[in-house]
Amino acid sequence: MSKGVNDLADGPNVVIWDITYACPLRCMHCYSESGRRGSRQVGPDDLLRITDAIISLRPRLVTLAGGEPLLVKGVFEVADRMSRAGISVIVYTGGWTFRPWMVDELARVCRRVTVSLDGPAPEVHDRIRGRAGSFERALRALELLDAGAHRQRERGEKAVEFGIDCTVVRGNADHLEAFCTDIAPRFPELNSVEFCAAVPSGLASRVGFVERELLSDEQVAWLESDGLRRRLRSLTPSSVRVATTGNLELRMSPAQLAHGPAFRAVQIEPDGQLRAMPIYEGTVGSLLDEPPQVLWERAVARWSDPFVTEALSTAETMQGWADAARRIDYRFGSDADRDRIDRREAFPAVPVASARAVR
Repeated sequence: MSKGVNDLADGPNVVIWDITYACPLRCMHCYSESGRRGSRQVGPDDLLRITDAIISLRPRLVTLAGGEPLLVKGVFEVADRMSRAGISVIVYTGGWTFRPWMVDELARVCRRVTVSLDGPAPEVHDRIRGRAGSFERALRALELLDAGAHRQRERGEKAVEFGIDCTVVRGNADHLEAFCTDIAPRFPELNSVEFCAAVPSGLASRVGFVERELLSDEQVAWLESDGLRRRLRSLTPSSVRVATTGNLELRMSPAQLAHGPAFRAVQIEPDGQLRAMPIYEGTVGSLLDEPPQVLWERAVARWSDPFVTEALSTAETMQGWADAARRIDYRFGSDADRDRIDRREAFPAVPVASARAVR
C-alpha cells in the first residue's frame, strides 16, 4: 500500500542537494538561476556538517547538483562520506569543468555520473545552455568517462557508470531521435539516456518561457507515451537504458498527494537551507541550525498548507502549473528570493553569440 502524506515519519528517500550556485553556464531554463547569483557555497567544515545532517535522514539516494558541483572543493569527500554510509550518490555535471583525473574519483565515490546534454548538435545544446562551446565540453566529458570506464573494466575494477540527461523543451523536442542515433553509439560504455521535460521552476517559470519553450500538455503526453519510448529504444544501442518523463510528479498537487507522493523527496540549498517542496521557493530552516527530522516534518506540513493546496488544486495544465509555481514562489520565498524574481530578465534570454564573454 502506498504511503499517504501522514505516513512520512521515516523521512525522505531522495535528497537533491544543490551544493553550489556557481556555474560557468547560463542555461535559459535554469531552475536555480546558478551563475546569475551568489554561489552561497559554504566552507569545508560546514560542508561536512550538512553532509552528516543529510546522512542522518537516511535517504536511499542523494543527487549532487547545482550549479556545477564539480566546482566545489570537497565534493568528492562529500560523495565518499555518503557512499560509505550506504547512500547511493549521483553527480550531475554540465561537463565544462570536467578533467581526466575526475573519472577514477567519481568511480570510487558515487553510483553514477550524469552529464547534461540538451541537444545532439552545438546549435541546439549551446542555445539552451547559454554558452558557446558547451556542447564540445559536454561531449569531452562523455569521452573521458567512456574511455575511463573501458580502462577500469579492463583492469578488473569497478567501472564508472555514466549517463546523459536531456532537459526537453520545445527547442529540442524534435531532436530526441538524434540522441539515440548520433550520440549514444559514440560511447560504448554509456549506461543511460534520459529525456526529462522541463518543469516551471526558477527561470523556466517565467512568463514568455512558459509560452515559448515549456512543453505543451500535448507534448508532455507524447513524451510519456509508450509509443515514443519504444521508438527511441529501437534506435538506441541495446546496452543503453532509455527513459522519458514529463516530471509531473514534481507538481505535488493535492490530488497527487492524496494517493501518496510518487517519491519522498527534499531539496537542499547550498548553505543547508531545506526547501519545503522540491522545485518551489520557500525554506523551512537550516540543517546547520536545527535537527534534520524537525525540518523534514515542517516540509511535509507545507504540502498541505491552505495556500499551497489552493494554488495547486487547479494546476492541471502546464500553464496552470506555471501560474501556481509563481504564486507559491512569491508567497513563501524570502525577501531576497522575491527581489531576484522581480529582477529576472524577460525571455528570450541573451543569445549564445553574446554569451561568449561569460567567465
